[in-house]
Amino acid sequence: MIKYISTRGGIDPVNFDEALLQGFARDGGLFVPQTIPILSKDQLKTFSKLGYTELALEICSLFIDPGIIPRADLRHLINKSFAGFEHPDILPVKPMNTDPSLFIMELFHGPTLSFKDIAMGFLINTMDYLLQKRKKRLTLVLATTGDTGPAAAHAAAGKKTIDCWPLYPRGMITREQERQMTTLGAANVHPVGVENCPDGGDDLDLVVARLFADPILQKKLNLSSVNSINWCRVMVQSIHYFYGYFQVCGTIGDPIVFSVPSGAFGNLFAGYLARAMGLPVTGFICANNANKALHTAFSTGVFKKENLKQTLSSAIDIVVPYNFWRFLYFTTGCDPKKIIGWMDKFQQTGEIHLDPKSAAAIQDGYASVSVSDSDTLTTIQNAFTGKVPYLLDPHGAVAVAAAKMLRANYSSDTRIICMGTAHPAKFPEITARTLDQTIPSQAFHPSLVNASRVCQKLRICDCEHLEFALIHAMEGVKKTEENHG
Repeated sequence: MIKYISTRGGIDPVNFDEALLQGFARDGGLFVPQTIPILSKDQLKTFSKLGYTELALEICSLFIDPGIIPRADLRHLINKSFAGFEHPDILPVKPMNTDPSLFIMELFHGPTLSFKDIAMGFLINTMDYLLQKRKKRLTLVLATTGDTGPAAAHAAAGKKTIDCWPLYPRGMITREQERQMTTLGAANVHPVGVENCPDGGDDLDLVVARLFADPILQKKLNLSSVNSINWCRVMVQSIHYFYGYFQVCGTIGDPIVFSVPSGAFGNLFAGYLARAMGLPVTGFICANNANKALHTAFSTGVFKKENLKQTLSSAIDIVVPYNFWRFLYFTTGCDPKKIIGWMDKFQQTGEIHLDPKSAAAIQDGYASVSVSDSDTLTTIQNAFTGKVPYLLDPHGAVAVAAAKMLRANYSSDTRIICMGTAHPAKFPEITARTLDQTIPSQAFHPSLVNASRVCQKLRICDCEHLEFALIHAMEGVKKTEENHG
């Protein structure tokens, strides 16, 4: 049975269900498995013949003991979580018209049109399954820069075991993303628009971290989180790396690179996990926008917090990529003392300098680049005006631009899969700006059109008072629920 421990080493090992329900480890670290299962070449060949949901069942089974979730129940949870996806392949992989070795993996066919649906549906359905068994209710609080919040809100809507509180920096996400949270009409979903956030979602992350750092408050409000700090999220996201590899590589061992638009590093860490399990990935491209903490870390060995820059690819406007601590934990030898020292120094100074050995370790198979808004727009335009027009969202465009910038680093027979992480319909103003007001049909989606026509329900507060306001509101909701039995 795989047990889960903290990157800070301050807790006893726990089972999968505890790691999932707690979100953050109680010592302030992130949950990781004690061991990572390794797949043989024969197992990979067998997995390559599976459809997405069957592949998901096999990968998840490696991390979830059947004594916690029996295999039949796990299959049901997976099928339920992907039943709402619009494409029969769940995550189709398509060639880009500009380069025969370049592919786009469309991760946005879920109910809220972003890649966050891939893991969020399973996470919250599994959380609901475990809570029903325990006859308990949890309060989920999460910060979002655009896509996590809608995915969590939709997955949680109507569930009797969960209250969901998505926090977002008001005015720093698109109207379409906001309305996906504020028009659900579900009594257990409580979106909060937070004003005056100079560092965007990172300001919200700090408040969430303080809530979880108070054990009395955490217990009183039954707090948990479904941000990408939750182990279940990155575990499920690892599956699409296997699936993408099997779609474009004829033989196990063929060279492949994944170009990933990166903010909090959750998706890219999932790629690391897949490679650590034995998937023969040649490398990864960490595609940053102007918020380039990750690019700076990979290229210089310095991990530091800088002021937020608002960009067209707003969902990856992150200045502190929290999942990077998981990556550092594994790539530098699973040493919790080292992680504690780095995390504490980073909290005090906003900057750490990796020692030469650690700096070299994180570069093994990783390249990075910072993509400007200008390059993002040019990439969208070039993809749409090619022989076979393809409309990219600004995040997928960051991945494609990065892949083209670094293409010469890889052999000509290396395939590159770029992650298309959101539907372009979520960014109509950027599409109009790029294509000179000519908005194609691909830039619309019925669900977003419907959301634009109905009333919104949300709370609004100032970032300066968010912690107090949030606790007050949560206590009020909890009291109302208790009164109604």
